[in-house]
This record gives sequence, structure tokens and C-alpha cells, in this order.
Amino acid sequence: MQIIDAHQHFWNIEQNYLPWLRDDPPIKFRYGDYSALKRNYLPVDYLSDAEKFEVIGSVFIETEWDPADPRGEADWVGETRNATGLPSVMVAQAWLDRPDAAELLEAYGRTPFVRGIRHKPKAAPGPGAVVVGAPGSMGDASWRAGFALLAPNGLSFDLQTPWWHMPEARRLADDFPDTQIIINHTGLPSDRSTDGLAGWRAAMRVAAGAPNVAVKISGIGLAGQPWSAAANRGIVVDVIDMFGTDRAMFASNFPVDSLVGSFETIMGGFSEITSDFPEADRSRLFRDNARRLYRIADSDLRSPA
Repeated sequence: MQIIDAHQHFWNIEQNYLPWLRDDPPIKFRYGDYSALKRNYLPVDYLSDAEKFEVIGSVFIETEWDPADPRGEADWVGETRNATGLPSVMVAQAWLDRPDAAELLEAYGRTPFVRGIRHKPKAAPGPGAVVVGAPGSMGDASWRAGFALLAPNGLSFDLQTPWWHMPEARRLADDFPDTQIIINHTGLPSDRSTDGLAGWRAAMRVAAGAPNVAVKISGIGLAGQPWSAAANRGIVVDVIDMFGTDRAMFASNFPVDSLVGSFETIMGGFSEITSDFPEADRSRLFRDNARRLYRIADSDLRSPA
């Protein structure tokens, strides 16, 4: 099956400044120790990891590049794309509540391979700690003012936030129906207790009720545990049931998810879980939805050869 990987990263930490990969001490990370990621990861490395799959395209997601120079990452990705054929398109960095948001989003709107932006809104540490309208959150007036500029510039929004903020995401989707929102990493269902999964399901159903919200099935590994189809089958099946096969996509999140499994284990696991799905649905999940939602043209794709 041909694959368009809906969420992956490249970086050259010898050449470029990514604070979380270059600075000490390390940040708190959901997979724990991420020292194995502190190395260059370029298209040649990605294609080696994905060698058993027919990857015809990918969506590069911003990598927490130096926030003082967000355009620098887009310039570097453009050079990488021209030299190697990957990525197909990019989701760039922008801080929606910064004074330079309008100028930056306008520039991204003029960049041919940029399709959207990601700005992780401020998140509460748990379901009981959500404060609606907190500074930097999806309910913050300044943040929403920046969000309002996405659609006029032809940009979508990749949302990475814990599941307990999905009611806020739903309000955002309802208030800005012309902006495509794509939830990253399945809403981060890291709490696999009965109560944790019940909360995740309820919150994701709320978000799924908005037609302009889609989801990427990725980033569902657990710290200290190897990735397996058996452990993640319920998450995958549940989220597809909520969003349907027209608004869900599989993605590797490589190299980040290499901390919990190989590319073959993860993408092969998604294939195993959906092995009894109709072929048209599998094509949507592995390729067609990413192509449609990120507006990937034939000219953006690479030949697997």
C-alpha cells in the first residue's frame, strides 16, 4: 500500500537550534528519556526506517525550532525538500498570541509548501485543572485573535493538546468553521485506566462532532512499554469509530515514536489492526485523507524508487 505519512519530523541539530534537543536540562517528555533523539534525523534516515513501506509523501510538522526564528525552519525545510523530495508539505511554527503573528501567518500563506501551522496551546496538568480562558489557552482572546487569521491565509491548524481540552477545541471549531483543525496524536490517551479511557472517549466524541475537525492516529505509545498492536487496538478502533474513515489518518510521528517502536512495528501495527477494513477505507487512513486535508498535489509526491 502506498503511504503518505501524515506526521513526521526532520532535524539537523548540528546546523540548527532546537532548544529541546540542544539545551540542558531536558524537558519533561511523555515518553521519558529522549536522549536517543539528540542526533541528526534527515530524509535518508527516515527512508531507511521506512524501507519496507512505499512512502510516496509526508507531512513535516514543526519541531519546536528556535521560537525567535520560526521562518528559519520553513527556509530549511524548503531546502531539504528541494534536495531530497521530502517532505511533501509542511505544518510550520507560529505563536498565535505573539505580536508578529499576523505578519508571520501572511508569510506562511505565500509559501507554496506550507499548509498549516501548529501552536501548542497552554494546557492544564489534568482534567480537573482546566481554566477556561487562561492566558495562552484556546479560550484566550489574544490566542483566538491569531487563530482567526488562519483561514484568510489559507492555513489549517494542527492541535496538540491533552484530551481534557477537547471541549475547548470544539468551541474553537464551532466559532471558526472555515478553519480545518487536525488533532495530533489521537488526543494523547496516555492514561489507560478505566476512568482515563472513559474521559478520553467522552472528550474525543465532543471534538468529533464538529465537521471541520480531523484526527491523526499517532503518538499512542506508552513510556517504558514497547509499542504493540494488541495494546493499542482499542484506541485505534475507538477513534476511527468516532471520526469515521474520512476524518482519521495514520502517521508515524518519526523519529519521536522510535522511542517506543520501529517504523515497521507501528505502521505495520496500524495495518494489522485494520486488516479486515475495506480496501477503500484503508487507503483513506494511510494515504488519501492526508492528501486531501493537507492539499498535497501530484507534484508534491515522490517516486518510491
